[in-house]
Amino acid sequence: MLMRLTYLWRHSSKLMQTLYITILNPKATRLLEDLADLQLIAIEPANDEFRKLLDKLRSQNATLTEEEIAREVEIVRAERYASNG
Repeated sequence: MLMRLTYLWRHSSKLMQTLYITILNPKATRLLEDLADLQLIAIEPANDEFRKLLDKLRSQNATLTEEEIAREVEIVRAERYASNG
């Protein structure tokens, strides 16, 4: 399970930091949920767009060159920037 975890950190100029965490033990999920209940952290579901793209590319059973991968990444970035305005 991949989870995006954002927490506030009041040290020097950093106010917030975002971490991507892979949960290895289900007990850790409960601990994180408890911290969220105490409003010490905020938990957001991970964005699966990139994972969907990888699955799509892998399902094609084709070996992609670095240039092809870079082109796909640029297309996704352009779409994302266009939708965010």
